[in-house]
Amino acid sequence: MHITVAGKQVSTSDALRAHVEEGLGTITNKYFDHALEARVTFSKAAKGAGTFACDINIHAGRGLVMRGEGQGADAHRAFDVAAEHVAKRLRRYRRRVNEHARGQASEREAAGVAREYVVHAEEDLADEATPIESADHPAVVAEDTRDVHMLTVGEATMRLDLEGLAVLVFRNRASEAINVVYRRQDGHIGWIDPSA
Repeated sequence: MHITVAGKQVSTSDALRAHVEEGLGTITNKYFDHALEARVTFSKAAKGAGTFACDINIHAGRGLVMRGEGQGADAHRAFDVAAEHVAKRLRRYRRRVNEHARGQASEREAAGVAREYVVHAEEDLADEATPIESADHPAVVAEDTRDVHMLTVGEATMRLDLEGLAVLVFRNRASEAINVVYRRQDGHIGWIDPSA
């Protein structure tokens, strides 16, 4: 597995890199021996002076990304918290992830592509060279494409949780219609099925 360790305004030592490689090696060997790559980013935490934040993104296979976040008094502790976050998700969904990975090969032809846009309001772009005419028409500042997989609602909910997403668009395996699962403000999962 290829591991990238980076710091945002934080220096990463060889000891920290070794700690990350050992920790991720333990997790991936236990749960995902076929993991492809991992990106670990350290930064100063927004809350609390002198605390560090760690963000882990593991690409464990085609279309399967896991994310974990953690904070701690030092970079080592922040990584340990984030790694436990990833391991806890994997322990909770281990059986479902394995079943999903086995079914992934038969679903490749059913995946589609959707375009994703990131839109910022006028106050977010005050320092940009191009002013926005009106707050009613915010500018599109980024776009991306995403695969739209054929999933059951349970698999979509699992991916939403594993990847730490707020919203996931998928094609419902039962109805073949585009559906959405999202995390509600009360912490529960919402499901939008326009075919119902």
